[in-house]
Amino acid sequence: MREITQHAVRLLERAQTGDPSGAQAAAETVLRAVTGDLVDGPACMHFVRVVAHIARSDPRGAIAAVEPMLVAAAREGNGGWQACALASRAWQRLRLGELDAAEHDLDGVLHDLVAAEMLAAGEADPVAAVNSRVAVAIGYYELRLYELVEPQFRGAYEMSAADGGCNGNRAMWLINLAEMHLRWALELYQVERVDEAESHTTEAERYAVRAADEVSGDDAAVWRDNALLYAACARADRHDPAGAAVDIEFYTRHLQKRGFTPEALALSRPFHGVALKRSGHPDAALAVLAEAAADLPPDADWLIAASTHRTRAVLLAHLGSTDAAATLAYGDNLAGALWRQRLSTLHAARTMHDLAVLRRQHEQVARAADLDPLTGIANRRAFDRAVELAAGRAGTVAVLLVDTDKFKVINDTRGHAAGDEALRAIAAALAAEAGPGDLVARLGGDEFAALLADAGTAGAVASRMVLAVRDIPDCIATVSVGIALGPSADLTELLSQADEAMYRIKRRGGDGAELHTPRPTTQAA
Repeated sequence: MREITQHAVRLLERAQTGDPSGAQAAAETVLRAVTGDLVDGPACMHFVRVVAHIARSDPRGAIAAVEPMLVAAAREGNGGWQACALASRAWQRLRLGELDAAEHDLDGVLHDLVAAEMLAAGEADPVAAVNSRVAVAIGYYELRLYELVEPQFRGAYEMSAADGGCNGNRAMWLINLAEMHLRWALELYQVERVDEAESHTTEAERYAVRAADEVSGDDAAVWRDNALLYAACARADRHDPAGAAVDIEFYTRHLQKRGFTPEALALSRPFHGVALKRSGHPDAALAVLAEAAADLPPDADWLIAASTHRTRAVLLAHLGSTDAAATLAYGDNLAGALWRQRLSTLHAARTMHDLAVLRRQHEQVARAADLDPLTGIANRRAFDRAVELAAGRAGTVAVLLVDTDKFKVINDTRGHAAGDEALRAIAAALAAEAGPGDLVARLGGDEFAALLADAGTAGAVASRMVLAVRDIPDCIATVSVGIALGPSADLTELLSQADEAMYRIKRRGGDGAELHTPRPTTQAA
């Protein structure tokens, strides 16, 4: 599986660096190799399909591709890939809502992101864990919920660093963190929270400098230039505006030569204007900002567009333009409304997350009350409740009662720790032979029971249980299994019958299974 996952990592890079269709075709070949049906393939390859649709700006296709990915991830029991699917669906729903107001569903987006965040937190597989955190981070980023973005990117960085480079260039996450803090600062400047904005440019510089030191791989020079550009932007409003202006121009030129578009470099333009103004070059600042405004495409990122126009308006107002002052007042009112909307969304996301945590804790407590602490399978309480529920339904059921043979010998000769270990191994062996709708429980001591949904499988399940326990390494214990079949309404009687069958096996030496059969009645002569 690790080899397939690494293949998926390479295809994800391919999908995001200019060949989404080729990456998707390669992923679908792997997906169909299992049974011929896409849905039966591995979740990591489904994620390649999702990302390929995203790279082609196809939110509907990406959302459709999420559904089979969720099925595959659930089948594999992989919370990380489930989180990737849910988070990707969330931010593609946001994109779809931008294209079609009828598709706007903020509540659904937040539910997906919170669920993804909970799943990502428990994922152990490094590739799925990193990708899930990045997907969650992007979703929150799209909503401008920077407070929720940072821990996700930081987690991705730490996991990439621990994984020895198998998860791509870890400096990417540091650069993402630097960019996030720069954008956060721009929003804060829009609402006149200057001290807070400067604290975020300080953080941006810290992350950018670290990224420049840690870049690696074939594109290290590009990543380093990108990191140093952000470090220069972060100095524009603080201690070194003159040096920042020189460095922003230098690294911008370098990145343009490497193929970066004006849109990709647009974040640096407001900071360049600020650096030039603060270092005593207002005319050069106006020229940079005028060019930046002219380069903005019709569908430009709203924050970049607003910051570019606002920085230009601030400079013009400083130079005495009354028109610029009026424009600035209108823009600041709009920025204030957007900031309040952001805070409202942040509050909703945090509330949803807290409720999800409480719900999970409640479920864990409820589940713990139904679990045997030694073996981890259901306990007597859970079994009794299952019996009560089954008794109220029509149909035929099967009951197995299981008693451990030679358990006292283990306790007496090897000690109670060895006895506990034997019980854990026996419980695992019994549970492994049960079907999806069956319940296996420890009733207490060395006694177990099973309630089977399909009575027709009872004999085969009981036989497999006997063999499974017999095959436990370094364990002398065996089991005696009594079986009883009948209407669910007669469960109390069935339990008694299974008990009788189990003791008949015990009397014959154990290590076997027996179906209860009614004793023949003796008729009077």
